[in-house]
Amino acid sequence: MRPNEIVREINKLELSEKLLLVEDIWDSIAQKNNFLSMPTWQKVELEKRYKQYQDGALELYDWKTVHAQLRENHK
Repeated sequence: MRPNEIVREINKLELSEKLLLVEDIWDSIAQKNNFLSMPTWQKVELEKRYKQYQDGALELYDWKTVHAQLRENHK
């Protein structure tokens, strides 16, 4: 089946069916790709941030605080 045919068929689905399809697609990806490569720049950045965390050089916030601040900033 061609991509445009797939899109037409997807557009015929109910929202709940589309969500189940997305879940099935993600499950399929996860089963076949146990490891997704990460770009070098991203590894370097994560290592840098982890080192800052270990050194106590980062100011950390719990999710409730972040959520509240986002809600406040985007009213």
